[in-house]
Amino acid sequence: MSIRCADRYRNRRLRQMLLASMLTVGATLAHPAPDNAASRFYEDALARYERRDIAGAIVQLKNALQIDKKMLPVQVLLGKALLLNGEVVAAEVALNEALRLGVSRAEVVLPLARAALAQGKQKSLVELPVFSSAGLPPPVQVQLNLLRAGAYADIGDVRSAMKSVDEARAIDSKLPEVWLAEVPMRIRTRQFREAEAAVDRALAIAPASAEALYQQGSIGHVQGDLRAALAAYNRALAADPAHIEARVARAGLQVDLGQSGEAEKDVAELRRLSPQEPRGAYLKALLAERANDAVTARSALNSVTSLIDPVPLDFIRYRPQLLMLNGLAHFGLNQREKAKPYFELFQKAQGNSAASKLLAQIYLSEGNVVRAIELLDGYLKSQPADPQAMVLLASAHMSQGRHAKATALMQDALRTQDAPELRAALGLSLVSGGQSRDGLLQLEAAFRKDPAQTSAGAALVGLYLRDGATAKAVLVAEALVRQKPLDAGFHNLLGMAKARSGNLAGAKASLEQAVKLDDSLIPAKLNLARLEMASRDFEAAQVRLATLQKSDEKNVDVLMELATLARIRGQLGDTQRWLQKAYDHAGPRDLRAGLALVDFHLGGGRFGPALEVSRALSAKEPDSVAVLLAHSRVQLANGDALGARSTLTHATRLAAYDPPSQVQVARLQIAADNPSGAAYSLDKGLSSRPDYLPALALMTEVELRQGEPAKAEKRARQIIESNPKRAIGHALLGDVATSRGQAAGAIESYRRAHQLEPSSDTVLKLFRAVSSQDGGKAGQQLAEQWLKAHPRDMAVRKAVADNHARSGNFTLARSGYEEVLKLLPQDAETLNNLANVLLRLKDPGAVDVAQQALAQSPANANVIDTLGWALFQNGQTDRALQILRDARLRAPANPEIRFHLATVLAQTGRTNEARDELEAALKAGRSFENARDAESLLRTLR
Repeated sequence: MSIRCADRYRNRRLRQMLLASMLTVGATLAHPAPDNAASRFYEDALARYERRDIAGAIVQLKNALQIDKKMLPVQVLLGKALLLNGEVVAAEVALNEALRLGVSRAEVVLPLARAALAQGKQKSLVELPVFSSAGLPPPVQVQLNLLRAGAYADIGDVRSAMKSVDEARAIDSKLPEVWLAEVPMRIRTRQFREAEAAVDRALAIAPASAEALYQQGSIGHVQGDLRAALAAYNRALAADPAHIEARVARAGLQVDLGQSGEAEKDVAELRRLSPQEPRGAYLKALLAERANDAVTARSALNSVTSLIDPVPLDFIRYRPQLLMLNGLAHFGLNQREKAKPYFELFQKAQGNSAASKLLAQIYLSEGNVVRAIELLDGYLKSQPADPQAMVLLASAHMSQGRHAKATALMQDALRTQDAPELRAALGLSLVSGGQSRDGLLQLEAAFRKDPAQTSAGAALVGLYLRDGATAKAVLVAEALVRQKPLDAGFHNLLGMAKARSGNLAGAKASLEQAVKLDDSLIPAKLNLARLEMASRDFEAAQVRLATLQKSDEKNVDVLMELATLARIRGQLGDTQRWLQKAYDHAGPRDLRAGLALVDFHLGGGRFGPALEVSRALSAKEPDSVAVLLAHSRVQLANGDALGARSTLTHATRLAAYDPPSQVQVARLQIAADNPSGAAYSLDKGLSSRPDYLPALALMTEVELRQGEPAKAEKRARQIIESNPKRAIGHALLGDVATSRGQAAGAIESYRRAHQLEPSSDTVLKLFRAVSSQDGGKAGQQLAEQWLKAHPRDMAVRKAVADNHARSGNFTLARSGYEEVLKLLPQDAETLNNLANVLLRLKDPGAVDVAQQALAQSPANANVIDTLGWALFQNGQTDRALQILRDARLRAPANPEIRFHLATVLAQTGRTNEARDELEAALKAGRSFENARDAESLLRTLR
């Protein structure tokens, strides 16, 4: 259920029943009914997982998946269990499947990141949007930033690594790990003083931290202060005898110091604690070699290679210890060809080291003398006194016998010669660089001076159409046709301009002329199909598009239009099928199908699939404004407002001073509850075009949101003065009056707006204003009059029903929603609203209606929650529990969903889990309708 519904339906007598939720959706896929057997397998697996029976948990989770592959809790827990079991590839698959099905990123991003690191996918961790820390809860952000810091360090980007550490500290500087994270990086760059300072900070926070003491020992070890290192390792192991790294380091140090007896004890304990630890086997080999036990040494080296060889090289490419270890083991076994790739990767990661000499020996044995010389030359620059390297190098020599300048350039050229072709080039470069207003002026000047500059003219038509200046677009397109009457492309352009201006007959004539001139011109044929769709001649459009698709099955433009036609005809399955085909066949830089697929999934409430596509687009074109806008909409739909703000900030920079783009960014910033970000975007847009009406209107709304009604009123009156025949200025003036509580003034302004431009938007504003007067009678009369003339205006019908629900008249609200559903039987928002109203009326039919809503919006956490809560109220506790677990994983930041889940958990005896959910709900700091009930329930569980 949604917050929106909760705000509407205040009824204290029924508070225990309902936490409302109504998000706009509409889809086609049904949500499967929960299976009790699958749920029992999950609950048993959870219990096994908690008592560390990981293998048993995995078995039970796989049993659950055989019954229901879409159970989110199962996929999440399976991913975590597989990760603990070392099955990192399978863990990644399960966690990604959970994401695809709609689980909140916050629930799986840390185990997913660890699975990626375990596979050597460090670049994925720092490049893929799924691993962005934006929008995640602070504790998760801290841990993710530390993982990303390690990934950056592994790939050699120390500056970014330290930035990630700093970001973690900015969130919580009282955790020892945020200080220890920088120590390995400082050691690697030999910044020992900084490393010591970081360890000191960690020890001040946690004096008994085994990890901090181990890191302290590492610093001394690298600097050659072996006594201090040994003392630190001793303290670390006293604090935690199971600390593997400290045990390995101390054993290695004891070997170096000749303390074989002590080293043997540590190696034996290491192999007991971690039998699969290859470093334990290698240390055993060293000790055996020193004891002249060649058989044991060789056996131990074989143990090392048998443990590491099965691991794909890509998994350990950023694990230099393992690379060196297996290289040494193979080298010691005289398996030089096998040692070579490990040494090469180690050399690439660590640069010049002792491994360079071993690798040079391998190259020399292969006859690759040139490579050996290059390697040794580099090594000796850093270690000039190494005699072994000098000998190797001498042997090797003996064996040989001995891109944004376009704009600047064009501007410089114009200073010497004001030629139309130069001005046209300047205009096109400015437009390409995002400076549309300046580019438009240059293109206009070029085309005005020389109409033969057809490239400038064609660009002008596109810009005019984008800005809604259809009359200007038609004039320029007609001039182009006069210049080149046999150019089919210009006739097509003229047809497009005429169609946008409303001259459908003229558009058809121009397009048919284009096809007559060039029968292979697909864009003109597509535009004809669009005209047929606009005139509702769907069969003609279908025939035309089917013919085009038959001749070229992979034509993305044709596939997109087939999808559009299917959508208009209400064929949602075909819509998705055509969009998916277009997406699959689109070129690497063609984003249209992907963006359309995102919109389709969002419109159907399939937020998980929408996120999957938007992430793929973001990876393909990370600096595309259109992609960023789409991704931010998906983030908002998934409840990630912070992530959306970050995405939109990037979009604002890339949109430069383009007013239409900045307006789109600003609208989404408002949706992300970031009015200051919206104001910044609008300021940028207005700086290049101060009279751009959409930006002026939206800035007025932003000023109201920022609590500045005086500024908003001044701007609204300026809009009225410059656009006296438009409704927008009066509507904004009504908004100002509403914000001040001036009902009469608001009604007057809204009425004037509606008189100037009668529309669904203006009547809704007037309806809401007058509904607060005289018991809502005037508003009801207004709505009825409008609906008589516009019976298919669903927005107004929904508003009337919402108004009845808000005033507590649930019987009339029910009738209103049922009327909407007669025309829109698959409208998920209305179905969800009706389900909530039925709950208010204690009608058991609420469950059936909620299931219908969920069938249309299967990935919407709020709709899922509605069904779960309705099932609980209907006494179907087991089924409710599974449904609510699903909702909780999709929207962990929603306190109402967590309260619902906690209520069911408490009733089923899962006290600890219920308490955790309640504490998380109340800790979020957001007020919600059942907060007092949550506090009361929590007290009973403590």
